[in-house]
Amino acid sequence: MTTLKKHIKSALFGVAVGDALGVPVEFESRNTIKQNPVIAMTGYGTYNLTPGTFSDDSSLTFCLAEALTQEFDLNIIGNNFVNWYFKNYWTATGNIFDIGLITKKAITKLFRGEKPNLAGSFDISSNGNGSLMRILPLIFHIKDKPISERYEITKLVSSITHGHVRSVIACFYYLEFARLIILGLDKFEIYENLKYEIKYHLSLLSIELNEILVFDRLLNQNIYKLPENEIFSTGYVLHTLEASIWCLLTTDNYKEATLKAVNLGDDTDTTGAVTGGLAGLLYGYDNIPDNWIEQIARKQDIEDLIERLTQHQEKLTKAH
Repeated sequence: MTTLKKHIKSALFGVAVGDALGVPVEFESRNTIKQNPVIAMTGYGTYNLTPGTFSDDSSLTFCLAEALTQEFDLNIIGNNFVNWYFKNYWTATGNIFDIGLITKKAITKLFRGEKPNLAGSFDISSNGNGSLMRILPLIFHIKDKPISERYEITKLVSSITHGHVRSVIACFYYLEFARLIILGLDKFEIYENLKYEIKYHLSLLSIELNEILVFDRLLNQNIYKLPENEIFSTGYVLHTLEASIWCLLTTDNYKEATLKAVNLGDDTDTTGAVTGGLAGLLYGYDNIPDNWIEQIARKQDIEDLIERLTQHQEKLTKAH
């Protein structure tokens, strides 16, 4: 298996497994979950679905990955999202059971003919985690490009559903973290590097200082030193990003990282998916428990997608 295929497999299954771990306890509070913590892949619960069922987080991740098996085109990504919402494309069970309000609005606008880069809300109150949860496959398209291009493409792909600069920066930070994992850096080394690199790049873009300060706990502090009660796990994009980095930096393997994420409560599937994507990349596919992977819905379809995405990206690399 090529290194690229290993990374793609680790990332996509990392997202799906983390997502599926969180689905049965979505919306449960941290205190409620503490009485009966998640320790394995379970089912039923919130949506009464079988173990291994993934949600919109993975579906839209797979929609983006599917688009990247072809020439990069925002319209193809947008069409895949429309097909997911209206035709159950890349759903786990043939039905949608979960969708964020901002994402729903954006996909409806796409369906009515809006340009994909203008479909997402640019409003400050529209900073849910709906673009962050699905952004990871983009790293395989942008990883070898200059940082300015990486930012601009991330902005475009986030803006299909979430166009505000805060959501864009969250996606950018997350993908830069993923990129340095792929390059083989230690996770704490990555965390320190990004403090400088992200701040420096954002300063070149003349982004409002207030928007950069929102990310203070990641860019200026040591988030891994914070206690659990200072980490939040709501559907707000900043909370999801912070929680995922905190879970990654305070654990030593995929299982610990994703279980820690899910047991934070509230938006459990997304915190699990976003943490799981990075943890998958960091520790590798073989570090994800076998019995969790075996239970994932549409496992063979995901394997097939990994194969096609790898082939296309390798073809692009050879062409350059």
